[in-house]
Amino acid sequence: MQAPLNDRQTICALATSVGGALGVIRVSGNESIDIVDRAFKAPKGKKLHALPPQTVQYGHIVDEGEQTIDEVLVTCFRAPHSYTGENSVEISCHGSAYILNEVLKLLVRLGCRQAQPGEFTQRAFLNGKMDLSQAEAVADLIAATNKASAQLALGQLRGHFSGELAALRDKLLHITSLIELELDFSDQDVTFADRQELQALAEEIRTKIATLATSFETGRAIKAGISVAIVGKTNVGKSTLLNRLLKEERAIVSDIHGTTRDVIEDTIQINGINFRFIDTAGIRKTSDEIESLGIERTYQKLTEAAIVLWVIDKAPTLSEIEEMDAHTRGKRLIVVSNKTDAQSFTFPTFSWTEQPTFVSVSAKFNTNIESLETCIYNAANIPEIHENDVVVTNVRHYEALSQALASIQRVLEGIALDLSGDLLAEDLRQCLHFLAEITGGCITSNEVLGNIFKHFCIGK
Repeated sequence: MQAPLNDRQTICALATSVGGALGVIRVSGNESIDIVDRAFKAPKGKKLHALPPQTVQYGHIVDEGEQTIDEVLVTCFRAPHSYTGENSVEISCHGSAYILNEVLKLLVRLGCRQAQPGEFTQRAFLNGKMDLSQAEAVADLIAATNKASAQLALGQLRGHFSGELAALRDKLLHITSLIELELDFSDQDVTFADRQELQALAEEIRTKIATLATSFETGRAIKAGISVAIVGKTNVGKSTLLNRLLKEERAIVSDIHGTTRDVIEDTIQINGINFRFIDTAGIRKTSDEIESLGIERTYQKLTEAAIVLWVIDKAPTLSEIEEMDAHTRGKRLIVVSNKTDAQSFTFPTFSWTEQPTFVSVSAKFNTNIESLETCIYNAANIPEIHENDVVVTNVRHYEALSQALASIQRVLEGIALDLSGDLLAEDLRQCLHFLAEITGGCITSNEVLGNIFKHFCIGK
């Protein structure tokens, strides 16, 4: 259960993973320096509360019986110049799980409470050290598995997304103030808001919100990885190809038909982007019940995938091409001619719904695999991500932007219909409300914040 918003008890938690050479314990709250001072012994008897802020001090953590638990380095931060905005202490210990646990138990006995997941970052948000979108970027940065997702999270943490929203908010406030000022003088027939000017400004806002919302498709792909289904008949080399792409023997390879009876998934990076490869059961008619279930899953994964690798080792029939065309509409299809070391063939002419990419490889001899990787990366159509780019990766942000977009669209429609200012003002306030939800400007509910921060790791 998430701590109440007004809970200001001093908290402690391990801020690093167990098993390393060092472990850092984080303490935050008004009493954090005093509590740690009671367990810390410096060589010359220096007290932490007497040290300058942002100072590192060598010493020992000792228990109530003056028995040394560990040799440590302690760093003190004084409010508001800390991660949480409160008095904070970080204790660098040796990485022994026993030692770290003993220090944490001692701190609890001295007056601390074990921190809940994300509670340090929640306090940073409540104390105005960051807005909610920046707080969520902390979790995204920790969870980042590739360069692109790390860059996006870092940019969001630095406030790039917040800056875009602040600029939109200022423009919306300008429109709203003109409309509401006009309403205050409605009995005097005074016009403060030129409708053409309002329309141009509202259209500018709509375009920016739409651009941010549209970027979610790219952001979701970067954050979650792009799914690639490897499909084809039995024994065409799908598993061998998967092993080549993963650069390890992940799937069983055999000349026996129907070896792969279930989906096999694994992830690799190509040019800094995660791709989730799915090796599926070979497509063929079979009376084997288990293999049939595997083939059903093949079609399911084909539906879910963004990119499909259709592996063939001979010219397909027109009916097979038609079936693949039907199953891959709206997806990026790459036709992979495998076993080029043993044979070559001519692909039949066919009018595709969406023209696929063709590439020839020999998975057995690792021939042209790099060209296939390039085709896969190009098929993902991911734009190059720079540090200052703003790309939406969070579902909550996307939903709020979609609602804000609907609100500003109603404003534009209202201007076109020459609706009264009070109706326009209501939709403008709704748009402001949904944008504020992203940064947390209108969120005070402990339940809502708890739902956001519960997915964080303890110690952050």
